[in-house]
Amino acid sequence: MTDPRYGGIAVLDFGSQYTQLIARRVREQNVYAEVFPFDADPAKVNAHEPRGYILSGGPSSVYEPGAPQLAHWMLKRNQETHTPILGVCYGMQALTHALGGIVSPSQAREFGPAQIQQTQYSPLLHGLPGQMNVWMSHGDRIEQPPSGFLPLAESDNSPHAAMGDLTRGLYGVQFHPEVVHTPQGAEILHNFIFGICGCEANWSPASFIEDALAAIRAQVGDEKVLLGLSGGVDSAVAGALIHRAISDQLTAIFVNTGLLRLNEPEDVVRVFQDEQGMNLIAVDATENFLEGLQGKTEPEQKRKLIGKLFIDTFAESARHLQGVKFLAQGTIYPDVIESAANSKSAHVIKSHHNVGGLPDDLQFKLVEPLRDLFKDEVRKVGTALGLPDHIVWRQPFPGPGLAVRCLGDITWERLETLRQADAIFTEELDKAGLLMRGTAQAFAVLLPVKSVGVMGDQRTYEEVIALRAVTTDDFMTADWARLPYDLLAKVSNRIVNEVRRVNRVTYDITSKPPGTIEWE
Repeated sequence: MTDPRYGGIAVLDFGSQYTQLIARRVREQNVYAEVFPFDADPAKVNAHEPRGYILSGGPSSVYEPGAPQLAHWMLKRNQETHTPILGVCYGMQALTHALGGIVSPSQAREFGPAQIQQTQYSPLLHGLPGQMNVWMSHGDRIEQPPSGFLPLAESDNSPHAAMGDLTRGLYGVQFHPEVVHTPQGAEILHNFIFGICGCEANWSPASFIEDALAAIRAQVGDEKVLLGLSGGVDSAVAGALIHRAISDQLTAIFVNTGLLRLNEPEDVVRVFQDEQGMNLIAVDATENFLEGLQGKTEPEQKRKLIGKLFIDTFAESARHLQGVKFLAQGTIYPDVIESAANSKSAHVIKSHHNVGGLPDDLQFKLVEPLRDLFKDEVRKVGTALGLPDHIVWRQPFPGPGLAVRCLGDITWERLETLRQADAIFTEELDKAGLLMRGTAQAFAVLLPVKSVGVMGDQRTYEEVIALRAVTTDDFMTADWARLPYDLLAKVSNRIVNEVRRVNRVTYDITSKPPGTIEWE
């Protein structure tokens, strides 16, 4: 079978917050897209023989010293192989600058919605309205396009809102077609991907699974693989995929920290051991974690302690297994991008290892079958593998679990209070059709304060629950979900009546930024 990653689109990242969205929008059209730093090794960029390049936006001004520049090899490749290039915002300016055009500060910057008017026909804007609403975010503009470029569209403040050299297949747009605020953005990308680059729609869950199974078998051979199974969608899908590839060569370790949501430990054992037939070692380390967290209230201290306890528990179980050469992890593509793993100049934002920092006597080779997938693609693969919906669509959950949602002292009693309140919230959201498909993430938080109330004609002084629900495309920014008042009222009523020790419920209406999605 031909690798479905071949013949797709390579996305060069110049520092835009929207770069991941470009790749996602391409993949939504069943074409593989991969993100690379702007200064990446061309051998890596071209490893899967992309049929086109997209240059992302970025925060710099291309004419300033030290600003990221378009690599010369890309223009040479375009000249030799006619591989098309599309520059988006800063990417358009980098393309202009590299080809001898002029980019300068704009007297009237454009941030937010704008309207463009097509000035002449082009394959890039084929079949689209003469006037279109788009999303702009730039302070510089093209004053003089490079030789051979024609203006394709204009806006009030950008005489070259879109431009192109149709003969060489070089295009640029000053706006962002990848964001939802550009309604025809998907059609513009479609025209570039298929009409200009000639890509084929080969990227799908089925094609990925077939290719991944072969790759896992080739990497692992007859050796044994160990998986840290959390119950979250990433490790669950990774486990199901590896189990299908090598069956009993896989052993999964599930550590119950006591910090999971209601009934999750039992559910993990039932689905993966009983239904999927996976070799599963379930370790109940609840008492160790609660003892270690006693008196710990500072968020970062809690996170570090939980991470160490998890590694110690996992390592102890792993030492009882013989002949294991590989460690499987549910690393996904945003993890790889944020780790800046392939960049010669980018800063590392996060270090992503589900089971990192293992002792020296437990060193494994990594198996990361999902490292090319976005979260929505992971879910599609999970469904195609036959995992139940409640696993595939499980709410995102932080590594430290309820410890970062139980603010203040962490005790079994407070965790049980939080578990029950959280279960009520998610249950009602599910009934209303708003769980996951209507909200990106929703959960309850137990606050480190008490409030006065009246219940049964008696004064109470009990704990406070805060509800949090957000909508987001990428989790880098998020807005609070506008849940129906009747739904919130029902959830509040159920919590104060069904959950002991709670007499007040609040709803968090903070966006990200300035807040974060989690409270700690």
